[in-house]
Order: sequence, then C-alpha cells, then structure tokens
Amino acid sequence: MFIAAGAAVIIAMAIAIVRLILGPTVYDRILAVNVFGSKALLLIAVLGFLTDRPEFLDIALVYALISFVATIALMKFFKFAHLGQPHSGDNLGDL
Repeated sequence: MFIAAGAAVIIAMAIAIVRLILGPTVYDRILAVNVFGSKALLLIAVLGFLTDRPEFLDIALVYALISFVATIALMKFFKFAHLGQPHSGDNLGDL
C-alpha cells in the first residue's frame, strides 16, 4: 500500500518537473518548484514509515519550512526585483 503511495508521489513529482520546464510564466515555474517540494516532503514521510525511522518526519517538517520560506522569498523577488533593499528612487532611506 505504501509502496503504491510512494510510486504515485514519484509520478506526481515527474508531472511537477514537466510543469517546471513547460511553464509559460515564472510564477508557474515557482509554483511547480513548490509542488515538487511538497511531494518530496510526502516521499520523505512515506520512506520514513517504510523503513521504520520516525526521525524522517522531523526531516520532512524542516524541509517543508525551508521550502515555504524559499517560495515566499522567490515570489517577492520576482514581483519587486529586490528582497528588501530600497531602490535609489525610494524614500525608505529616510526612515
């Protein structure tokens, strides 16, 4: 049962890679990377269950947090073209 779930997750990861390559916009590609990270999280959890190693769940949770923060940072970077540094025309330097 869990081997079939692992195979399904791997197939879903392959589909996410196809979307990553073919995505028409950069946002589709970032979303595909996020989906790939979520599926990797599921695969780590399933492998941890199959090998009877519960510490894999801790690794999966840390991976999920890093993936979430990286996705937010990428979205902000591609929307504003910077991650917090003011541009020369911004008046944020006066604060």
